[in-house]
Amino acid sequence: MTSKPPTSLTQLLDPEILADPYPLFHRLRTEDPVHWDPYLHAWVVTSYADALTVLYGFSADRTPTPEKLASIGLADLSPLADVMVKQMLFMDAPAHTRIRKLAAYAFSPARVAILREHLTQIMATLLDAVEAKGSMDVIADIGDPLPSTINAEMLGVPVRDAPKLKKWSRDFAEMLGNFQHNYDRTPQVRSSVEEMTEYFRAAIAETKRHPRPGLIASFLAACQGGDVFTQDEIVANLIVTMIGGQETTTNLIGNGTLTLLRHPVEHRRLLKERSLLPSSIEEMLRYESPIQQTARIAPDDQLLGDKLIRKGQAVIAVIGAANRDPQRFPEPDIFNIERPDNRHLAFGWGAHFCFGAALARIEAQVAFGSILDRFPNLHGDFTQLDWMSTNLGYRGLTSLPLAV
Repeated sequence: MTSKPPTSLTQLLDPEILADPYPLFHRLRTEDPVHWDPYLHAWVVTSYADALTVLYGFSADRTPTPEKLASIGLADLSPLADVMVKQMLFMDAPAHTRIRKLAAYAFSPARVAILREHLTQIMATLLDAVEAKGSMDVIADIGDPLPSTINAEMLGVPVRDAPKLKKWSRDFAEMLGNFQHNYDRTPQVRSSVEEMTEYFRAAIAETKRHPRPGLIASFLAACQGGDVFTQDEIVANLIVTMIGGQETTTNLIGNGTLTLLRHPVEHRRLLKERSLLPSSIEEMLRYESPIQQTARIAPDDQLLGDKLIRKGQAVIAVIGAANRDPQRFPEPDIFNIERPDNRHLAFGWGAHFCFGAALARIEAQVAFGSILDRFPNLHGDFTQLDWMSTNLGYRGLTSLPLAV
């Protein structure tokens, strides 16, 4: 009799499991919801309650310094670490609070709400091109260009640069989400980081000479107001903001479209009741979370479930599993666009809750509303889907061709 394979997130490297990871997540959550993964050298938590504990109370300061990497023979990764240690994503308070407060202001719900009409205009242009050719790849035609365009504008850089910003963003996100399985991609990621760094330094200089609205100007204004933001800090946090504003929204649009079309009853309900659009998007975020996992560090020795986590050990919170936890969400594998009390973890929780959530939600509302209005009869063949296998931390499709 053959034994069952070990319960490990590395099984996501199997294309069949990656296509539908939720049985694996169910097994992890049922058999050992807090377990040590010897392949990842980290604790893995899969229940909603434990993931919430990790997101809320564990440390985000998990990036080794360039000096530490050099000491263990990984000096070639030092340029990446030099950027990451300055990013708010990998900081705890008070350093995190200081940088996040300024960046979050640019993405506040009130400031983002005024973008709705502009987003609608962008979507109209994108859908005109789709209509002209008679078919649509949701990722290439909508999921990539919509957030890339608005993200460039929010940063305060030329929109014509959006395609290369997207390429850099995807490279860096791949390293964040799947580095341990793609070490051979390090040279490409390092090259992208160097190019991004040079680009944003030039953009900072240009903004000083010719001020224009955007996050770059906001960071510079803070420096002039007496805060101690170095140029390297500004560059590092422009990079992480750019990535957060693109990859997750691309995945939300692609995953959400696929989910809706796979559930024709819910699709028809949404076509008839457009007031359900906001709750539909929350359910898309829960059902196929754009971010599947995130890591933290135990700040001290503590029990999680029935396991003792030692200070300094890495803990991976599996968002995709937590959002399908039946202890939190009744019938979690049912896609219900009117699901009540849908407090999913797709945007994280606590101090590191995604400050771009308001923008992502409005982008998705405009994108799906525009698509439903223009193309109510979208359909496609979903038997051969290509899920991103180079970034297991994120869940998204490389393409989603549809007939309009």
